[in-house]
Amino acid sequence: MTTTTTTTASEILLHTTTFISEIVAQPDLRHSLYSTLRQKIPVSDKITHKPLNLAAETLENAISTTNPSIQSSSLRLAKKILLLHPQNPFSSFLLSLIHHLCNQPLDASHCLLRLYSLDPSLARSEISPVLFEDLFLVHLLPVLQWHNEQKSSILKSLSMKLGYDSDEIAVVVRGTKSLSKMSGNQASGLKELERNYLEVLDENCRVLANYFKDVLEASEDQNAFISPPLVVIETVKDGDVLYHNYEDEQMKSDQLGMQNGRYNPIWAEGEASIEFYTGTSESKSPPFYPQRVSLRTAKIQNSGKLTTTATTTDFNSDSEVESWLDENLANYSSSESDAETEPQNTIMALFEPRQSRNHKLKQPIFAESSRSPEHIMADTDNPPGSVKQTPPKDFVCPITSNVFDDPVTLETGQTYERKAIQEWIDRGNSTCPITRQKLHSIQLPKTNYVLKRLIASWQEQNPGSLLCQYENPQLESELKSKTTIPSTSPNSVISQATIDGTITELRLAITNLCMSEILKESEMAVLQIERFWQEANTELDIQTMLSKPPVINGFVEILFNSVDTRVLEATVFLLSELGSRDRSVIQTLTRVESDVECIVALFKKGLLEAVVLLYILRPSTITLVEMDMMESLLTVIKQEEEDLHQMCLKPKAASVFLLGQIIRTSEESIASSVASTIVSSKVFDSIIGSLVADLTEERIAAVGILLRCMQEDGKCRNTIADKAELAPVMESFPAASDGERFEIVCFLSELAKLNRRTFNEQVLHIIKDEGTFSTMHTLLVYLQTANQDQCPVVAGLLLQLDLLGEPRKMSIYREEAIDILIACLRNSEFPAAQIAAAETIKSLQGRFTATGKSLTRAILLKHAGIGKIYTNLTRMEQIINNSGEIEDNSDEERAAVHWERKMAFVLVSHDFGLLFEALAEGLGSRDAELFSACFESATWLIYMLSLLPDTGILGAARACLLKRLISILRSAKDTEDRVLSLLALNSFMRDPEGLHAITPHMKDIMKGLRELRKSCPLAFEMLKILSEGHDTTTDFWNHKELVQVDSIGNGEVMSIVCFRDRIFSGHSDGTIKVWTGRGSILHLVQEVREHTKAVTSLAVLQSGDKLFSGSLDKTARVWSIGNESMHCVQVHDMKDQIQNLAVSNSMLCFIPQGAGVKVHSWNGGTKLLNSNKYVKCMALVQGKVYCGCHDNSIQEIDLATGTLGTIQSGYRKLLGKVHSVHALQVHNGLVYSASSAIDGAIVKIWSASNYGMVGSLSTTHEVRTMAVSSELVYLGCKGGIVEIWDQKKQTKIETLQTGTSGKVKSMDLDENEEILVIGTSDGRIQAWGLS
Repeated sequence: MTTTTTTTASEILLHTTTFISEIVAQPDLRHSLYSTLRQKIPVSDKITHKPLNLAAETLENAISTTNPSIQSSSLRLAKKILLLHPQNPFSSFLLSLIHHLCNQPLDASHCLLRLYSLDPSLARSEISPVLFEDLFLVHLLPVLQWHNEQKSSILKSLSMKLGYDSDEIAVVVRGTKSLSKMSGNQASGLKELERNYLEVLDENCRVLANYFKDVLEASEDQNAFISPPLVVIETVKDGDVLYHNYEDEQMKSDQLGMQNGRYNPIWAEGEASIEFYTGTSESKSPPFYPQRVSLRTAKIQNSGKLTTTATTTDFNSDSEVESWLDENLANYSSSESDAETEPQNTIMALFEPRQSRNHKLKQPIFAESSRSPEHIMADTDNPPGSVKQTPPKDFVCPITSNVFDDPVTLETGQTYERKAIQEWIDRGNSTCPITRQKLHSIQLPKTNYVLKRLIASWQEQNPGSLLCQYENPQLESELKSKTTIPSTSPNSVISQATIDGTITELRLAITNLCMSEILKESEMAVLQIERFWQEANTELDIQTMLSKPPVINGFVEILFNSVDTRVLEATVFLLSELGSRDRSVIQTLTRVESDVECIVALFKKGLLEAVVLLYILRPSTITLVEMDMMESLLTVIKQEEEDLHQMCLKPKAASVFLLGQIIRTSEESIASSVASTIVSSKVFDSIIGSLVADLTEERIAAVGILLRCMQEDGKCRNTIADKAELAPVMESFPAASDGERFEIVCFLSELAKLNRRTFNEQVLHIIKDEGTFSTMHTLLVYLQTANQDQCPVVAGLLLQLDLLGEPRKMSIYREEAIDILIACLRNSEFPAAQIAAAETIKSLQGRFTATGKSLTRAILLKHAGIGKIYTNLTRMEQIINNSGEIEDNSDEERAAVHWERKMAFVLVSHDFGLLFEALAEGLGSRDAELFSACFESATWLIYMLSLLPDTGILGAARACLLKRLISILRSAKDTEDRVLSLLALNSFMRDPEGLHAITPHMKDIMKGLRELRKSCPLAFEMLKILSEGHDTTTDFWNHKELVQVDSIGNGEVMSIVCFRDRIFSGHSDGTIKVWTGRGSILHLVQEVREHTKAVTSLAVLQSGDKLFSGSLDKTARVWSIGNESMHCVQVHDMKDQIQNLAVSNSMLCFIPQGAGVKVHSWNGGTKLLNSNKYVKCMALVQGKVYCGCHDNSIQEIDLATGTLGTIQSGYRKLLGKVHSVHALQVHNGLVYSASSAIDGAIVKIWSASNYGMVGSLSTTHEVRTMAVSSELVYLGCKGGIVEIWDQKKQTKIETLQTGTSGKVKSMDLDENEEILVIGTSDGRIQAWGLS
């Protein structure tokens, strides 16, 4: 006969599609199922493992990516891999996910149903128990009824032995009492029944799976009808099967819902209690399936008396408990018999869906119990279908025969328990115990973390298997303290009896917790519930009892009122255990805001275990910040784990998770503050320990925290690099999400930014070599699917790892990494990726500060002769790292130079300088950050080309970047940028072709060189080289008149001074004018006339905020020029006419009308020096006054000592004519004097140190004023002529005609020595500039 229940194709598709959709949406669950399926494949079968793992990894890439093309190609690749190998449960499961993602629901359902054909036990108990319950179970009612009857038959004699009539209600007794009175035949009969039952379930699953597939195939034909299959009811020894007539048993199955169930309003809100009893003559055994009571039925139960009794009765013995149960059961039975008048209220909803589908995925209802009957009976057999799984042989030490605790893999490939193999070696052995191969080293390697985590995963899924391994009571006790995965298997009457027996005690404790008004009783109830949870099997129905809102509220009341630390710890422990298993508990706790606030308050007061519960509650980031738990979280992280309560999650892990959440998702300022607090408290030392945690999620969270700490305070990266174990971090990479993978890559990249090159390379070697997976291959695969803005960092790390050895001619890793960097740099649609690529290229130079900042710019400026920045940074590094040790930096410098040359070579050689094209495009960007990073990278690579062997790439770089660099030199406002452009241009000039290429731009280059020659030694050297390379320097020092104004109305221009963007002129009528130059016009911005006579001289202090003027009206005035307008702030009465003046910070020197030089101190004192000479002109330099006298002598007066030295002796008057020194200048240790040509030289050059003459300028004109620059000497002469002489060659370059016959009375240069301003005796002011 066939079953009367039929299933449509739409129902099958609904259930299978729902299941697969939830698997795709939950990565943690998906990875757990991967692990379960992998364990079913023999570890030794590497041929099968490799393609399946590759297919799983490719599928994960397809699920995680947001790019449709990448997803489609990944799915096709994974499908192709799976179809090339034989079918097995793992491949079928993967194919179902692939078909689902490809929108092929029929194929996905076929592949999923194939699991029930290949391995039905695995499918229904571990992979898809929800699908089994929703789709298969409805067809298996005859099997369940048969199983129930068989158990009743076996246990009938046991009931008689215990003294109960078959017609009486069986009172629940403790499982231990039943076991003590059970005979050996009964026990073996139950075991045989369980084995047969599992085999029948397996066979029916296969039959039904084929039936469902036939239904799906026939769904396109509307007229087709597939009859339900016969139900296999019993297997026979010869392999045949017996089938069951469902129609004959239909009435029996209808009566299942009429069996009595005890109801108590404390824990039964809309559901029946989880305790059940038999009360009919047809079935004298407990029901085979957990029963529920409808809400209407529950309401009509007479529960008042039962509740009262439970609340007020104290029980002193088991007999009293049983007596109380008899009374209440009788009341309940009579109440229920009245309710049977309404059939709809008495038939149970046998297959009522559970509260949470996600919970069902993890809690199989028909799975084998984690504590199987065989284990309870202490039977060591392991029959087919039993859940007591034998550990895989690869998980067992060949020496101890126990599951590994600390596995180590020797060089021979064999794995042993660390203590066992260490003892083997300590006995003097130096060979592998199995292979007998000689060990090259007897020092044991690190723990095999991959194997250890596989074992941990297996132990979590098979907790019952652990108890039979150990005979050590201490180990067994430790294992019992671990909570096990709940099971709802209806298979074993013995396990059901055990649960029923202990539930009485639990129910009384729950009653006291919820109903008692005495705090002490409620506290004792919490401790009893905790003890029960830890010692007993926490079956799903027991969890359901504790998860009800009244019970949870009872726990919360304890948190509010109790002050007993032990009780509070137990309460938090239970709430955490329940919340981690049932989402409804979290909803109950978070429904009232004060409940969460209470938990937070307890945590902040020192109940550190509460952090686990807070994490399970999953508060938002804003809530976490408002809770202000930072100090408490750091306290937990620093706490020793053994000092804390054993929880479902380690408190330290929960704290790390919460800290990671705050840092990842809060505002920048908050994340920065948190990271600073972590660094200052030194707690990141403890967080480093989380990098080797068992939980992948904890390791990833620790990575995020440490990464932010390094970004906030880079100095901590040395500590992290020194203490962190990177192998577990690398092993976390495949299981991480895209965002987490990028965090790991950034973390590793930051660790490789130490201020020592040798340390950086050690870190890179660890990253490359440690871990089970190939780091290079892993990064390459990730690089191909990473987001655009993530690619540059990944490519940079991959390139560094590839270059740890000497560069090979070809490397797929190097080629791919550089291609990605160039592509990102040129992709203007993603500015963030462009900046990241440019910054990555710049950092590849390989030198960093102690805080991880790139030293590329400072190093380049040092090469250009501006080493002050680099020197200061180096000095700061020494101060920061001062540990009293003598450091030898020679090895570090050699390592840094070698790395720099190696990296530059592979970058510039890639595709014959293609990178320079991308950098040139970046230099055209308006984004300042992108421009700066591209500019520094280009300058570095061009500079390195001058040091590397010539391969013709310099020409490619010049073609791409020459005009860009000229533009920067000409127009950049930042002096350092102009210096860097000179450094790059200098590399081009070393090549004859390059020198020829820059010739059209020579004027721009020369202008830049002249402007930078004072601040940049490189500019000075380049200027020298370019000047010496030509026969005449006229082309380089050509001057052009810029502007001319006429001030004849104010008389002669007796003095003139240039300062910044203003020109100050002093006139013979006492006027001082302020000019500013704009284009080809001098604009008069201010005119003052406070002197009554001619202004003979003007001077500006180095500070630039004051102007000093001297006049023939015997006063010296001090003017404030810091603001836009000039005004007089002081007037000094000198009591003598001022012919010329010079000032310093402490004094004023001036030439009086009579003999000598007067020195006026700002505090009021005046003294006369060199009184026997009439001084014509003077200069004040570094505390010394140089005087040019009427008798043609030159003296040097030291103002500090008063000593006088003679540079040139005077001459007597010839025929009454005076040969005065008309002009005097001091520049770079040389004294320039201009007088009459007595000995043929108008201008003489003296050494200020030894007074010897070092040169002369043989002009034919009478010189009246003089100005000296770094390269040129300007002579202002009679007749309105200005001669320009080369300072080094002492040759005349150019003569300027002012267009007037008057004398050139005064002249000055601007601070860049680019503009010459002159004043004449006929009131004209002219400005000339280098063209």
